[in-house]
Amino acid sequence: MFFLITVSVEARGQSIRVSGSSTVMPLAEISAEEFNILQNDYRVIVDSGGSGVGIVNVVEGRSAIAMTSRELHLVERQRYETPTKRFNVTTVGYDAICLIVSRGVYNSGVTDLTKEEVRRIYSGSISNWKELGGPDREIFAIGRKPGSGTRDTFDEIIMGSRESETPGVRNEAAESAEIKTAIQKSDNAIGYVGYSYIMRGDSKVISLDGIPPSIENIKNGSYPLSRELYFITLGRPSQGAQAFIDFVLSAEGQRIAIENGFIPAFLQIPPLEAL
Repeated sequence: MFFLITVSVEARGQSIRVSGSSTVMPLAEISAEEFNILQNDYRVIVDSGGSGVGIVNVVEGRSAIAMTSRELHLVERQRYETPTKRFNVTTVGYDAICLIVSRGVYNSGVTDLTKEEVRRIYSGSISNWKELGGPDREIFAIGRKPGSGTRDTFDEIIMGSRESETPGVRNEAAESAEIKTAIQKSDNAIGYVGYSYIMRGDSKVISLDGIPPSIENIKNGSYPLSRELYFITLGRPSQGAQAFIDFVLSAEGQRIAIENGFIPAFLQIPPLEAL
């Protein structure tokens, strides 16, 4: 069943709707709360639903800004862009898809996997943790539902194509939070979530090809599942949409990102006393 999560504040000014990626949503939500307090001209409303949903909402005029955790697909540009109206893409932060496993799996010694091993788990050719040096337990692999930018990126980098089949998946989740909860309650699971979700709580994060998803490794691209997070509009942003984008990219907005477990778009953030 599909659920639409909506975060809104009673409008005192023009409403600016932002929708899309559940990975980007917490950053947009926190930023919107502060933005809505600081000024009265615009009220930002944030909805999730997936990167693809956000793009369609922008195209059809239901949202001013799409949040995406992936780049635009070529077919989306071909379908929706015109000679006079093209997508406007703004990087608002960095992220990584992090692999997490159940505590029992991690404590048994499974703290690092290769991309090939992960591919074989999700393709179903490795089905027991003992094949990877772990406990003699069946692997319960969790993926994301279609339409997720996180799934698209994972499938493209790990499986080789966004259209790849993943017969090893035992359950598909709509949100990263669902995956995190399911793994914490299990003793044999693996799944993938956005970086911000491992900053909250005690997730057992494993390295990929020997590289942990540290901030430095994510920003320099050495971690294999690094990615950028985007705000996208079709054509030039409206005045209100641009005001919110500018706030998210401001020193104050980027400080909010850092304090809430997100990796800011700027490679360096000015020290607090300089803000």
